[in-house]
Amino acid sequence: MRIAIPDDYQNVIQKLDCFSVLQGHEVTVYHDTVSDIDQLAARFADAECLVLTRERTRITAELLERLPKLKLISQTGKAGEHIDLKACTARGVAVVEGFGSPVAPAELTWALIMASRRHLVQSAQDMKQGKWQTTIGTALHGQRLGIWSYGKIGKMIAGYGKAFGMRVWAWGGEKSRQAAIADGFEAAPSREAFFRESDVISLHIRLLAATRGIVTLQDLQMMKPDALITNTSRAELIAPGALEAALSSGRPGFAAIDVYEQEPMLDPDHPLLQMPNVLCTPHLGYVEKNGYELYFGTAFRNVLDFAAGTPKNVANPEVLGKA
Repeated sequence: MRIAIPDDYQNVIQKLDCFSVLQGHEVTVYHDTVSDIDQLAARFADAECLVLTRERTRITAELLERLPKLKLISQTGKAGEHIDLKACTARGVAVVEGFGSPVAPAELTWALIMASRRHLVQSAQDMKQGKWQTTIGTALHGQRLGIWSYGKIGKMIAGYGKAFGMRVWAWGGEKSRQAAIADGFEAAPSREAFFRESDVISLHIRLLAATRGIVTLQDLQMMKPDALITNTSRAELIAPGALEAALSSGRPGFAAIDVYEQEPMLDPDHPLLQMPNVLCTPHLGYVEKNGYELYFGTAFRNVLDFAAGTPKNVANPEVLGKA
C-alpha cells in the first residue's frame, strides 16, 4: 500500500522499532503540520492509507472528496471528532482504531501536580541565577483531590493521590462516580462542591461534542484562591478564554496545562505563558517511547491486517466488502 504519515514534527516515527513492520509498503512521512486543504490534498493525492497521530490532522468531507485513492485511515488511539466518520463511510474509506496505555499521561499529570504545588520550575530557574529558597510550596498530604472522569487515567491518578495521603473524590457521569465508589473513593455530592472544595482538580474527560466547553468560567471561579487545576486531556474541555479569565480573577490560584487549542507551537505571547502561576508543557502526556511503540505499533498492525484482507478494529464496519 501507499501509506502517508503526516505530523511527525518530532521526526521520531521512522526511528521506532515498530516502523520496520511496514517494510515492503511505500511509506511517506511528513515532518511538519499543515492545515491548508490544498496542501493536504496534494500530499495525500496518491495515498491509499493514512496513519494519523492522534488529532493532529483533521479529515473532513471536503478533504475526502479530493482523495479518490484513499481506502484506509489508521488512527493511533481512538478515532475522535477530528475524523468525519460519516463522510468516510459514504466514500468507502475504512477507519481503524488503536489503543494506548494510560501510564505515560498519568505520570505526566502527577509530575505537573507535584511541580506546580512545590514551584519546582521557578525554584530551579532561580537557583541557576544564584538565588536560594525563593518559594514556599504546598504539600499534597491531606488535601482534597478532585478527578473529573474516573476512567483509565483518572483511576491511576486516584491511586497516586491515595499514596500521597490525599482525600480523593471523583465527578462525572453516574458510571464514573460509581466506579470510584466501588474502588473505595468518594463521589463528589455535586458539581458545585467538586469545584468549591477540591484543592487540586485534574481533568480526564474525553473530548466529544457534548463535552466541548464543559468546564465553564463559573465553575473555575468557584475554586479556592490557592487551588490548582490540571489539564492533560484536551484544551477544548474548558470554555474558550475561561481559564485565562479565572486565573486573572484569582480563582483558581494555579494551573498546570499540557494541551492547547492550537498545536503545535504556542504563541510566545499567549496569556498562559505570561502568568507566573501557570505551568505549561508542550503536550507531553503521551510523548514517551513505550507509549509511542504501543500507539504506532497497533496502528501499523491494523494497516497490515487490512492489507491482508483481515481488517480488525474497524470503527465503520459497514464499509467492508464494498467494491
